[in-house]
Order: sequence, then structure tokens, then C-alpha cells
Amino acid sequence: MRVLVFVTASLLLAASGGCSSPWNDPYPAADRAGNTLYSAFVERPKHLDPVQSYSSNEITFTAQIYTPPLQYHYLKRPYTLIPQAAVDVPVPWFEDAQGRRLPEDTPQADVAFSVYEIHLRPGMRYQPHPAFAIAADGKPRYLELTAAGLSGVYQLRDFRETGTRTVTAADFAYQIKRLAHPRLHSPIFGLMSEYIVGLKEYSGTLKKANAALAAQGRGDAWLDLRRYPLTGVEVVDDATYRIRLKGKYPQFVYWLAMPFFAPLPVEADRFYAEPGLVSRNITLDWYPVGAGPYMLTVNDPNRQMVLERNPNFAGETYPGEGEAEDAADGLLEDAGKPIPFIDRAVYSLEKESIPYWNKFLQGYYDASGISSDAFDQAIQFGSGGQVMLTDDMREKGISLKTAVSPSTFYMGFNMLDGVVGGDTERARKLRRAISIAVDYEEFISIFSNGRGIAAQGPLPPGIFGYRDGEAGINRYVYDWIDGAPQRKPIETAKLLLDEAGYAGGTDRGTGAPLLLYLDATARGPDDKSRLDWLRKQFNKLNINLVVRATDYNRFQEKVIKGNAQIFYSGWNADYPDPENFLFLLHGPQSKVKSQGENASNWENAEFDRLFDRMKNMPNGDERQEIIDRMTEITRREAPWLWGLNPKEYGLSHVWMKNRKPNQIANNVLKYQRIDAAQRAALRDQWNGPVLWPLVVALMVLAVFGLVARGAWRRRERGKGRLDVDGTH
Repeated sequence: MRVLVFVTASLLLAASGGCSSPWNDPYPAADRAGNTLYSAFVERPKHLDPVQSYSSNEITFTAQIYTPPLQYHYLKRPYTLIPQAAVDVPVPWFEDAQGRRLPEDTPQADVAFSVYEIHLRPGMRYQPHPAFAIAADGKPRYLELTAAGLSGVYQLRDFRETGTRTVTAADFAYQIKRLAHPRLHSPIFGLMSEYIVGLKEYSGTLKKANAALAAQGRGDAWLDLRRYPLTGVEVVDDATYRIRLKGKYPQFVYWLAMPFFAPLPVEADRFYAEPGLVSRNITLDWYPVGAGPYMLTVNDPNRQMVLERNPNFAGETYPGEGEAEDAADGLLEDAGKPIPFIDRAVYSLEKESIPYWNKFLQGYYDASGISSDAFDQAIQFGSGGQVMLTDDMREKGISLKTAVSPSTFYMGFNMLDGVVGGDTERARKLRRAISIAVDYEEFISIFSNGRGIAAQGPLPPGIFGYRDGEAGINRYVYDWIDGAPQRKPIETAKLLLDEAGYAGGTDRGTGAPLLLYLDATARGPDDKSRLDWLRKQFNKLNINLVVRATDYNRFQEKVIKGNAQIFYSGWNADYPDPENFLFLLHGPQSKVKSQGENASNWENAEFDRLFDRMKNMPNGDERQEIIDRMTEITRREAPWLWGLNPKEYGLSHVWMKNRKPNQIANNVLKYQRIDAAQRAALRDQWNGPVLWPLVVALMVLAVFGLVARGAWRRRERGKGRLDVDGTH
């Protein structure tokens, strides 16, 4: 009895201890009051090298580490470019074929070159890194490493010495050269080689140099790009460089806000080429080197990734202007203050949505999206259809931010495939039949709680060229009825399938049932239910769909090699221009042929010709007419099943400040702020142990124990009396 009382008292005392962390706290107690943001990731980033990285799960990290010349204003809408590493947003001058300057209003056909001159901010320095460490003799400390020199080195932090240096214009030029590196596969090389003067030829030069090294048995040796000049990039001085483009390409300025054009120090390129480092996974793809506000200090993608403040960051200040409502929303309270505010950002691996959601509700993640499973718990609709938080969410002080996303999610057909691909009427009708059968309105209702619209073409809402209403519907898939688009009946799809030679889902030529293959990433139960739904959509046409689920990296490899027949994919706008979506269907950007972003490998001569006209035009009636024609071609040919354009809902806790949805910018961590004391207090309040059931159980056990003990003692006394009497 005394033991039970002691245990009960100990539990109550522990529960009342205000200084201890909650029992379910997943983080170290020492971090309890730290200035740390907590978030999650669902898929390991494959590339953190800025020349190769081009996925949304990668730019979460690279955007905080690297400093390209430009960035987007955090608060202003429409999205506005502002300087980052550059002093100002460069305005190109134009030249004729002889290099003579032309007036700004020169017609596009008369412009041979556009020249962007970029002036850099003073005082930028790289993060501490062993590539910059200098030995006593003044030479790099960690070059020509021997086996002994690598003894005990298993990760970057095992190098004891680090250094830094100032960012120079030559670093930006070196990174542009890396776009053509024969051992790297930059997804934008195909596009940029069409514009940056000499870049395509430069690729050939580097391939020859690389082949020469291989012939010497030194195929892994470092290729020093400084030895090979690139005509389209000129270093004027340490703080100035120029990029020369062919003709006019107004969208190029948007690319200057992306990590592809961030500085890369030659020391880092040389360091990571050291023999023995690759086998230890010490590479630029694993350990970035930047001059941004944060640096990656932990890369354990099976558990956690951590960004920490770069002590050498040159600094910025929080913006002092934005949209009209920003002041009322408290988004200008930190105007003019130095950023970043947050010291660390800890990203934990969460493969499933339910654990992520529960940890958010407990206060262990600072912000969250809303999965379908959690939608009803978080969102309710008012009498007028307005979106609101539920009472439980409001009581916790959680806030909701919504934004139309300039994104598209689609199902792509590999046009190199012998069944679903090709420029034949048979294949076109098959693709259209599938497009009708897969009911994305139903998908949005079931899996997205209505957070999206069925896409009608390659452009999402909010991007110039997108048509709303009846003028914007895909008439190969929809009819306009009673003022709204309605998907064509399944009978129409079955008729198309019959005309394609697959009546009832059977190949008329072979008599075999039609079997198609979908490659997709799958991480958990949510993905399984979506894929099961998709199989049912194909079953409407008696088509057997085989899903080949894999991880993201393996999926990427299959798409790159053209081994996927049908695949899920999506695109978030890099910049707010129709060219950034339509280039995904541009023939020269074929994933297989040129390692571009045209994952369907679709080629259409008329579309490509119109794209070349449209891409450099200013927004206006003429550009709209061309986009309308291009969109109609894509609908007719159906290289994609257009899928959906999402609406994003984001939740954040009351202690998270300066959070505003920005669908184009990615380097937003530096603007956000955490009230760590408020977070700790609310975590304690929400996660205190509920001990009364345990106490009641212990008390019940105590009562039963007393009863049992009394019964035992009475029995023992009875035995003693019988023994004395001599009878049993």
C-alpha cells in the first residue's frame, strides 16, 4: 500500500513540475526555449547542388542557402523582383550582330544580343567550410588528401578546420559554366544553351576535355572550368559580370532569382573532387556551400535535416511595404529590422500525414498544410460558403492562410511509348478517352476536399494566357452546360476507345486485353487510396492499369530514361509567366533527348514554332492569341491528362509571426519569426499528462489489494487454529 501511495504521489509531482518538458516532446529538453522553427519533409532531396536541383522538396533547402542575384519581394503582389546578391535588378541593353548598341524599342527581329550587366552587393561571404581552410604554408588545407588524411572522416563536420572568403563575380561566372558540365545533368541546360551565347559550344569543349582526362585514366579528376572561357559570360571586375544572350529573352531576369545562377566558389568544386570523398557521400549534392542566411549542418534524410544561421551572412532587413491588408495582419511590425530572425530550422522526416497532423496539433510543428483526413477537423464552411476554421482551431489560436497556387498537377503520357504515345489518330483517341474517363472533379472532392479545380489545359489560373469560363474549357473533354463545364459522358470515352481499336478494352488486332502501366511515387495509405481510385477510373473503360509504385528518386530515373508509360507529375511556377508552363511541352526540352523538363517527350512542329514566337513577347492581345492556339493544340493532342490546379490552405500557430503565402518565392525562412516562450507555454498546456485514469486505476488496485490481503490473513489464521486442534 505504501508503494502504491508513493508511485501515485510521484506521478502527481511530476505532472505539476512546470519546468520539465511534456512527456511526449520529441525534441531534446535543451532545445525547449530555443529560437528554432520545426517543420517536416516527406521525401529525401536528391540534389542540393544548385546546377542540378530543380524539385520543390529540394528548393526548401537550397533557397535558404544560395544567393542568386535576384529574389521576389516577400509581401508585394503581383510578384515583384528585387535585388538579392545584386545591387539592382539589371535592365538589358541590346546589340546588333556587330555588337553595336541599339535603342531600347528596337524590334525583336533586329536584336542580335541582349546584355545583362550585374553589379554585386559588397561584403558577401561564404559560410564556414573546409574548402576555404588554409594551411600554415598558405595553401588549401584539404587538397590532395591521402588515405591517412581521410582517416576518421565520415561527414563534413569531421574536418576540423574551416574558412571563408568574399563572394566575387567570378563565382557567378563559374556556376554558369557548370550548367554545361559533362558529368552533371542540369535540367535547364537545354533551355539556357539556346540563349546564353556560346553555352552549347562550351558543352562540346568540356566533353572533349573530360574525354582527354578519361583517356589518361583520370576520368574522375577535377575539371577546372577556369581554363575554358565561355564567350557569353564576362567578368568585368570582382563586383561586376555580364551575361550575353542571343536575341531578346525577357524572362531571363526571372532565372536570375533561382539557385541555378547563384555563386559557386571554385574552392568548393575542387574540394568535392577529392578522391575518397564521394565514397563517403561528401559531395556538393549532400553538403551545399552558399552565402545565404542559412547553412545545412545536419543531413540525415532518414530522420532529420537542420539549417542553422550562417554566421557570415551579409544581412538584409525585413520589408517595409506590402499589400494594403499587410499592416492590419501584423506583417509590417518588423519593418526595417535585420533578418533572419530564426536561428535554426529543424525538418523531420514524416512519411504519413496523420503523425504530421497530430504533432502540429500538439505544437511540435509550427505550421502545417491540411490533409484530407484532417480537413473536417480544421475547416468548416459558413452559410455563404466562406471557408472558416473550426472552433477547436480558433481556440488554439491557429490561423488560416489560403492562396490560389500557380501550379498544375497532371498525368503525363510518354509520347515515345508504342501504345499511348505517337502522332497517330489511334493514340490520340486513346489518350482522349482516358482523359474523359478519369474524373478529376471526383478526385478533387474525395481527396482534396474541394481544394482545387479541374485543369483545362497547361496554364493555371493567375498566369497570363489562362482563359476562364466558357472560353477556357477543353472541348475534347467537357461540354458547357448551364453556365458551367461538365465532363463528357463515359459513353463518349468508350466510343473513342472503340475508334482507337480497343473496343471494350480489348486490342482489336491481337485480341488481348489492354494493359497500361502507371509509374508513381507512393509513401503511405494516402497514396494507396488515390491509386486504387485511379484503377477504378481506368476500369470504366475495361482498361487494366498496373501501378508501379516506387520512391521519388527511382521515379525520376525512369522518367529521365523514358521508361515510364504513364506517370504522375506536377509543376510549380518558377516565375509568373506562361512561358514557364508552356516550355514543359516544348519539343527541344524533351527529357529523354535533351534532359529538359518536357517529361512527356512530346514534339509538335506547330506548337514549337508558336512557342518560339510567344516566349519573348510582352503580354498583350497578340500573345494571348498565340497562347490560345498553342493551348488548343495541346488539348487536341492530349500529351497530358490535365489533372488539377490546387488551392492551398496553410495553418500556423499563434507564436509564428510574419507568415504569408508566397507561391513563387522560396527563400522565405529568413522573414519568419518565432515567439519561443509562448510556444513552450502552450505546449505545456496542451501536452500535460492526464494522470487521473492512472490514479483511479492505482486506487482500485489498492482496494483490491487490501481486500485480498484481508482474505489471505483470515485464511492463514484459520489454518493456525486447525493445526492447534490437531484436526485438518
